[in-house]
Amino acid sequence: MTKSNERYYQPTDIKDALQTIQKLFNTYTDAPLTPELMAYHQKLVNQLSTNLLPLAQQQDDQLRANQINSMIAVMQDWLKLRLNGQVFGGKMQHFKFVSNQKAQYKRRVHKIRGNQNHRASRH
Repeated sequence: MTKSNERYYQPTDIKDALQTIQKLFNTYTDAPLTPELMAYHQKLVNQLSTNLLPLAQQQDDQLRANQINSMIAVMQDWLKLRLNGQVFGGKMQHFKFVSNQKAQYKRRVHKIRGNQNHRASRH
């Protein structure tokens, strides 16, 4: 049998813990909102604010403290949007919100000398 302490992932440092929470958050951003998901989400936000933020402040790591604060803000915004019935149009990347909307460009393709392999696009 496995020991109980081997069941759970133990992060090695603050960055590793932040990456794990970011990965977990990105897995459920589009999932239907249930009471269990809300409780799990609040647990992750609580982990950030009570465990990781004081640890970053204790180590005098201002970069990690700023990243934790931005993660908390994104996660709270996600919950507000989902409770209002709106969609969360993005994901968390590098501990910040990144939108899914990308610029689309119209392009006009013209053939050079009629060969299919040689195409140029004029924007």
